[in-house]
Amino acid sequence: MELLDKLTILSDAAKYDAACTSSGSRRGFRQGYIGSTTSSVAGCCHTFSADGRCVSLLKVLMTNNCVYNCKYCVNRCSNDTRRAMFTPEELAELTIGFYRRNYIEGLFLSSGVVRTPDYTTELMIKSLRILRERYRFNGYIHAKTIPGTSPVLVEQLGLLADRLSVNIELPSESGLKLLAPDKTKAAILTPMRQIETRRTENTEELVKYRHAPKFAPAGQSTQMIVGATGDSDLHILRLTQGLYDQYKLKRVFYSAYVPVVENALLPSKDVKPPLLREHRLYQADWLLRFYGFRAEELLDEHNPDFNPLVDPKCSWALAHLDFFPVEVNSADYETLLRIPGIGVTSAKRILVSRRCARLKIEDLRKLGVVMKRAQYFLTACGKMAEGLRFSPDSLLRNLIAAERPGLPQPAAEQLTLFDTIQSA
Repeated sequence: MELLDKLTILSDAAKYDAACTSSGSRRGFRQGYIGSTTSSVAGCCHTFSADGRCVSLLKVLMTNNCVYNCKYCVNRCSNDTRRAMFTPEELAELTIGFYRRNYIEGLFLSSGVVRTPDYTTELMIKSLRILRERYRFNGYIHAKTIPGTSPVLVEQLGLLADRLSVNIELPSESGLKLLAPDKTKAAILTPMRQIETRRTENTEELVKYRHAPKFAPAGQSTQMIVGATGDSDLHILRLTQGLYDQYKLKRVFYSAYVPVVENALLPSKDVKPPLLREHRLYQADWLLRFYGFRAEELLDEHNPDFNPLVDPKCSWALAHLDFFPVEVNSADYETLLRIPGIGVTSAKRILVSRRCARLKIEDLRKLGVVMKRAQYFLTACGKMAEGLRFSPDSLLRNLIAAERPGLPQPAAEQLTLFDTIQSA
């Protein structure tokens, strides 16, 4: 098979892997090497770096041959699809050729499981070693760790790659047994724990020895499929919280189930992927990582799934109206982050600006506050937005209309929500 044909097949097979984002790795200039990775330029395929530039990686599989029969996967062994496999030399030559032509800034490498996880990982290690040592490539590399790989090979892979990721695949062990019977929870979590432990050790080594080799300096991530099983948003968010707490993951990615193969156990191809649900989970994930929320605050057993009509932060605010309104001139940083429409950047701007003068409602929009949502939950100098009128019944409609501008705005009411609460 021609190399271009292999590239066509294996790049298309890699499109379902969602773990592609800016790396956060810093691999600066080295004499005699080509390429570099810094926090401002490194990234993944068709995404944006911290400075706003669009950057890309060569995103391919080592092979789409696979001995596993995961029922949701297009590359499963029982599926009739074209198969291909790079040799380590072909993959390294292809990557360095694309880099020299300025097509890419790095490599995102995953693979199906050919023969065994160890054999497949050995092929990936050989490819990366050719890139790093023969071609002296110093750019960004993200490598997928295959569940069941031996610790020795995980160690070697981590010394060659900037970021590692182990796909957790499905949110529950029962779903894993049903749809991916060849994979086990232990096989997935064992390398994940090894990567976390090894990164901690490596941080201590780098403090003592400046030139110690770096192990996965950009950390690790994972991905799970949403919508292939009946797991609730609460279950998924609790799992996410545990992964961040216990394994120090950089990111958890959510992939709305795309029915690429027919199976009686899965939704049919006529069912639309739950893209809005995926979007809400990403929004909630952001709240966990940057806003100080916990999974149990956002959902509970009585409300196990997110309201698709409003974002999770607005949904939390509607369930905790006693927390509002918040006075922006006196609230601390953590409290400001709880207000819908105020993000990390605008909260920091408020803290800086109010040192010079007391903020008024008209000042907040200039600081980046999204007033179409925030106006219902804050005061400035003790006052809400002028002319603002709403009731408990209209508040949800207002927030839905703010998120979907095409919908008509509800009619104005005579009392604010908080006037209603105080008079009750």
